[in-house]
Amino acid sequence: MLKKKSAAKISLLAAIATAELVKSTLGPRGMDKLLKSKGKETEITVTNDGATVLKSILIENPVAKILVDISMIQDNDVGDGTTSVVILAGELLKESEKLFEQKLHVMTIVAGFREANEIAHRKLETIVLKRGRDHLSFRQDLIEIANTTLASKIVAQNSSHFALLATDAVLRLRGSRDTDMIQIIKKTGGSLRDSFIDEGFILDKKIGVGQPCCLKNAIILVANTQMDCDKIKIHGAKVKSDTMMDVADIEAAEKAKLKSKCDKIISHGINCFINRQLIYDYPEQIFTNNNVVSIEHADFDGIERLSKVLECDIVSTFETPRATKLGRCKLIEEIFIGTNNMIHFSGVEKGEACTIVLRGASSQILEEAERSLHDTICVLMATVEDFRVIYGAGFPEMQMARAIDIAALNTSGKKSLAMQSFANSLRQIPAIVVDNAGLDSSEIVTALRSAHDVAGCRMGFDVLRGELDTVERLGIIESYKVKEKIIQAALEAAECVLRIDYIFRNTPKERARR
Repeated sequence: MLKKKSAAKISLLAAIATAELVKSTLGPRGMDKLLKSKGKETEITVTNDGATVLKSILIENPVAKILVDISMIQDNDVGDGTTSVVILAGELLKESEKLFEQKLHVMTIVAGFREANEIAHRKLETIVLKRGRDHLSFRQDLIEIANTTLASKIVAQNSSHFALLATDAVLRLRGSRDTDMIQIIKKTGGSLRDSFIDEGFILDKKIGVGQPCCLKNAIILVANTQMDCDKIKIHGAKVKSDTMMDVADIEAAEKAKLKSKCDKIISHGINCFINRQLIYDYPEQIFTNNNVVSIEHADFDGIERLSKVLECDIVSTFETPRATKLGRCKLIEEIFIGTNNMIHFSGVEKGEACTIVLRGASSQILEEAERSLHDTICVLMATVEDFRVIYGAGFPEMQMARAIDIAALNTSGKKSLAMQSFANSLRQIPAIVVDNAGLDSSEIVTALRSAHDVAGCRMGFDVLRGELDTVERLGIIESYKVKEKIIQAALEAAECVLRIDYIFRNTPKERARR
C-alpha cells in the first residue's frame, strides 16, 4: 500500500509519461513510431496513430492504463482524436501538479475543471458552422473533414484522393454505421495513388478449375462444411482389409456418400457454391458437370462479410433446401488486381456495399494506410450521425480558452485557478502541433492568443504554410462530435487519476491444496 502523497505523485507521473509517449505524433508534421514485436517472427509496425501505439506497447502501471483505455474508447467511438485525448488529459494533470504545489485540494481542482468544461462546451456550440444540408454542400463538408483527418497520416500526400474514397464509401451507406459494408483489401505493388473504390464485393480467391470465369444472375449457396471424403478422425484408429476389393468398396462408399452430399447442394437450385473449407477434386468435378461454379477456402471474415452483403445464410447441412436463404447477385467475374486473381460480386442485395482496394510499396505502408482510412471512415460516420462541423487550425481551442479565462476572472476563490489551468491545457494542443512542425510555438501561440483577445476574432494557424490567417481562408474543417468527445473524455480521465489517494496491491490467493 502506498501512502496518500506518494500515490498521488506516482499517479500523475505515470499518466504524464504515457502522454509524452505519443506527443510527437500529433499534427500534420507529427513523427511516426516504429513498433517491433518480440518473438520468433518479428513483426514491424510503423504508425503515428495514438491508439495503435499505446495498445501495442507493454504498460504495467495501472494509472497509465487509464489513458490507454480512453484512447481505445475514443478510437471505437469516433475513430479519430486518439492522440489528442491522451495529450489533453496529460496536460490537465501537468497543470494539476502545479496546483498541488499551491496547496489546492483535489476536489477544488475537479470542481474548477468541471466548471471550465461546461463553459468550453457552451462556447463550442456557438462556433458551430451553419451550412446548408443539401447533398452537395454536405458532401463537400465530409471531403474537407476527411482531408483534415488524413493530413497527419502516411497518406497525407494523397489526402485528396483518399478523402474522396472515404467520402464515397460512407455516403453509399445512406446513414448506416455498418462498417462491414465497407471492405478494405490490401495488395502490395503500385503506389498509394493507385488505390480505388469498387462497387460490390471482392473476394480474394479463385474460381474452380475448368469453370467459367463469368457468371450472370448468380444464385449462391454459402457454406461451411467438409467437402472431402468422410475419413475416420479418431486418433490411432485403423481399418484392416483382407483384399484390395474391400479397399475399393470403402473408396466407392466414400465417393457415393460425397456424391450424395453434392447432389443435395445442387438440389437447392444454385449455380454458385462458396465454401469456407476446401473442395476436393471429385466434388469440384461434380459441380463442374452440373454447371455450378465452386469457390473454396474462403476465409472466415470474408465469408461472414459476403453472407451479410448477399443477405444469405451460412449453412453446414443441406437437408432443407426450402428453408435455406440463398444469396443473389447480378454478376460474378474473375478480375486481376496487380498479378492476383480475385472474384468480384456486383449487383449484390446490399446496394450500399463497396470495396476499397489499397495499393502500396510494402505491407507496413498498406497497414498504416488501412488504419488511416479506417479512422477517416469512422470520423465521417460520426459526422453523418451528428452533422455539425467546426473550423480547426487551433481556432476552437483558442475560443474555448478565452471564454474560460473571462469566466475565471468573475469566479471567486481558488476554483478560478483550476479554470485557468484548464484553459492553459487547451492552448497546449495547438502549441504541440506547432512544435512538431519545427516552428516556434511560444511566438505563434502568443500571437494567436493576442488576436483572440479581440471579440469576433476568426484567426487560425496553418502549420503547413507557417502563417496566421482567417479560418475561412484556411478552410480546415473538423467534426464537432470528435472535438467534443476529446474534451469530455480527457476531463473524465484526468478526474479519475486525480481522485486516487491510495494504491493497494492485492496479494494473489494461494491455490487450494489437493
